Amino acid sequence: MSGAALRLIRCPSGVKKVLQWKNIKNIAKVTGAVILGGCIFITYEVEAVSKAVTIDTSAILQEKYKSYIYLHATRSEKENLATELTQKTRRELHKAARRFLEISSRLFFESLDEHFSRVDADPHELALWVLLKRTQSAKKDTRLQAVQELAENHHWHDYQYRTAAQFIDLRTAVGLARTPQVDLRFFLRTPTLPDLEDGLSLEDELRQLLGSLPQSEVDKCVQYFTSLALRESTQSMAAQRGGLWSFGGNGLPYAQSLTSVPSEKVESFCLQALVQHSKVQSHCDHIVANGGLQLLQRVYHLRKNSLKIQRNIVRIIGNLALSENIHQAIAQSGWVSVLADMMQSPHVIQASHAARALANLDREVLEEKYQDGIYILHPQTRGNQPINADVLFIHGILGAAFKTWRQKDRPMLEEEKDVEGRDNYAECWPKSWLAADCPHLRVLSVEYDSHLSDWMAKCPVENQRKSLAHRSQELLKKLKLAGVGERPLVWVAHSMGGLLVKKMLLDASEDPDMHGLLQNTKGILFYSVPHHGTSMAEYSVHARYLLFPSVEVRELCKDSPALRNLNENFVNMAKEKEFKVLSFAETQPTNIGPMIKMLVVPTQSANLGIGELIEVDVDHLNICKPEKKNSFLYKRSLQFICEALKSFISH
Repeated sequence: MSGAALRLIRCPSGVKKVLQWKNIKNIAKVTGAVILGGCIFITYEVEAVSKAVTIDTSAILQEKYKSYIYLHATRSEKENLATELTQKTRRELHKAARRFLEISSRLFFESLDEHFSRVDADPHELALWVLLKRTQSAKKDTRLQAVQELAENHHWHDYQYRTAAQFIDLRTAVGLARTPQVDLRFFLRTPTLPDLEDGLSLEDELRQLLGSLPQSEVDKCVQYFTSLALRESTQSMAAQRGGLWSFGGNGLPYAQSLTSVPSEKVESFCLQALVQHSKVQSHCDHIVANGGLQLLQRVYHLRKNSLKIQRNIVRIIGNLALSENIHQAIAQSGWVSVLADMMQSPHVIQASHAARALANLDREVLEEKYQDGIYILHPQTRGNQPINADVLFIHGILGAAFKTWRQKDRPMLEEEKDVEGRDNYAECWPKSWLAADCPHLRVLSVEYDSHLSDWMAKCPVENQRKSLAHRSQELLKKLKLAGVGERPLVWVAHSMGGLLVKKMLLDASEDPDMHGLLQNTKGILFYSVPHHGTSMAEYSVHARYLLFPSVEVRELCKDSPALRNLNENFVNMAKEKEFKVLSFAETQPTNIGPMIKMLVVPTQSANLGIGELIEVDVDHLNICKPEKKNSFLYKRSLQFICEALKSFISH
């Protein structure tokens, strides 16, 4: 019986005459029913609302109203009336629940969260809002767990995803983008881009952007191209200039003039020049200030079918992301959603370019930064797997960070028969196979410019010649920034890449800041590395109609004094440091031109003089491309890596 009823029973005799026992009994029944029903509703509401402690309700109320724009159904007047009554009832019950908790907090001497006193959210929304609130916690572990739970829950309604997209900050958005198979509705769509100025094309916009950038600290070839691009326009024709030239080492045919080639090719030239500018930190602010982020968005969406153009654009974004002061501008331009989408691309190269850019944006969990040409193949997303060691892949002449390490191409007829094999083809076996077999490894791939011919690689002006020594110093700085040397390390190198590894380790031995790289090196795997030179370099010197010798090729000549000193010094150091070494040697000739076959690196040149040497029945190009995951070449390589790192990884 209620307290009010008891008080009535104990009131003075005069009142007893007025209130007969029958009336008192009826009052008690009604009061008891109301209180009992109220307690049941209050208990339910308290249970639902109690989950929402520490929610910033001003954001909830604001975003709740925003969420209504995603509801499309039209209700009848009866439904509206019922909904209004329900909302009013719920509001009253929330007040009762708050009052109950206030009394409870006084009884138990506990303060009530000030935000909780204004909660007005549906129970099914509370879980989302609790997670969103936790993503902004002062505790890093709480933030990381909240982001993971947000991405793992797939039961949110469409309007909840979109409301969340309006609420999350840059840190949370990047964390979600680096979560495997995240729902892309978590990200705001790309902002509407302003119309192009009257009479201007994308080519003109790109030319204007290039013209606004400083010409200092960039390659002379880029300076030449920029001056040429600014002299031309889509309406005029320039004087004819022939030849082959490129930016970034990917030889592109240069036509008689920029305006005589399709616009896509002109855009590709401009983007390669912008890649070089974006490597210079002082130029990055100019690119952003002059509308570069928005212009790149326009080109990216226009050239959806050009994977190469899209890669170059994301390469620029990855370079810009090295500057933390630009991160907010990158996010506001809609790039996080683009990168999240690209991360889910079936193309390994596309996904890896996006992974690098997002890694440079993710300052929440990563200290390492990946400069241009350093690609993280595994892990590309956030995960719970601890990383205990690194494996670093370095390509050779005319190689690249991805194509060098692809699975061996099979003849068309054989491929047609093997449907399953075609579906499981590895575009990059270190990412597809090694990462799966050794999940506790960080797998990196390096890309640098290397050419057989100056004529094929340079623009029509004198350019800096990059020797082995120059490349070594350049890469050591990039690897240090990526944290290489802080964990146990195995190097994997093909052809000239092996010479570069030896030079870097020797240079590291003379630099006190790089001693960690040397001390943590546990093994080196060489695929057809010309430790003692190659006759191919001599061949190219005598056949100038076919190849013109570049710096790298001249350094590979047999009995070169520089090559001999490099090898002797490295062998002495390797013995002292007790590096594990495995070398593979080719035994099949390689096609290097029409009707021309030759053994690029003979066995005697591939023999370092220490470690194990294995001859393989393949040519120079395919010695680093295993035919299948169960082939000897891959299995023996995997065995070597695991043995060199057995104390640091579980497999």
